[in-house]
Amino acid sequence: MFELNSTLAADSVLLGTLPLCQVRLSRDSQFPWLLLVPMRKDISEIHQLEDTDQQQLIHESCTIAALMEQHVHPDKINVAAIGNMVAQLHLHHVARYHNDPCWPKPIWGQLPPLPYPIEDLKEITKLWQQRLNQLVEFEQA
Repeated sequence: MFELNSTLAADSVLLGTLPLCQVRLSRDSQFPWLLLVPMRKDISEIHQLEDTDQQQLIHESCTIAALMEQHVHPDKINVAAIGNMVAQLHLHHVARYHNDPCWPKPIWGQLPPLPYPIEDLKEITKLWQQRLNQLVEFEQA
């Protein structure tokens, strides 16, 4: 049975689910940052997924990237499955801007995380949940 890694649980907020993945919001407020976590047990690499799950993951990743592009208008969306600190397979989707504090370098290891203030986290979580729900409703129609 799928179980979310405790670090991913602590560092992110559940927004909802797609057919394969949990969609989570990073608690780091410095970047619009969503994560996809396939709800499969003991998977650390994309190639370990069944073929249909691999295809579904790419579909969900493209869907989340398009959603981010539509709502936060980044200059670039970085998608990464690094896994050095947390082995459980998860894909980062980070909206990047030419004027962000790390541009053009990767975000990892550049700045300490800056958590959302609690009220801001509630508000941004609700906003992303609404966006995700509209997306799911659209795909089901």
